[in-house]
Amino acid sequence: MSVAVVLGSKSDLEIVRGAFDTLQQFGVPFVARVLSAHRTPDEAAEFARNARSEGVEVVICAAGMAAHLGGVIAAHTTLPVIGIPVPSAPFDAFDSLLATVQMPPGVPVGAVTCGKAGGKNAALYAIEILAVKDAALAQKLADFRKEQREKVLQSDAELASELKK
Repeated sequence: MSVAVVLGSKSDLEIVRGAFDTLQQFGVPFVARVLSAHRTPDEAAEFARNARSEGVEVVICAAGMAAHLGGVIAAHTTLPVIGIPVPSAPFDAFDSLLATVQMPPGVPVGAVTCGKAGGKNAALYAIEILAVKDAALAQKLADFRKEQREKVLQSDAELASELKK
């Protein structure tokens, strides 16, 4: 496997579905786990310590509220860790965003946008990391970006046509 997706709670599943879908679209193998920085700290640390030997190359962590999962994982591995701040009451992701990005020097966690778009972006970020050494994956990314460009240009042409009417 290349990517591990770790959810702080099963309730974060809707946020990470975009990651699952994107990783599958690109043919990137992954494993998903539910581990909590606060409720299962020993298991989270053990997972992080063993991730590299289990074939993980990038870890994506989705957590809300205090959102320490990315930091706990990063503290126990030298693999790249990408955090997805999950919206939750009462601060609607502001608290989880700060907890994800405000890491102390020496223990970085990359962060993507909050919420559902974060799942897809985290997967794309992980794929970009893997593509540094995988030419076929890099080509898939280039093709994906080209498709995105073409869709936007098509929308632009459609809008221009509609406005001329």
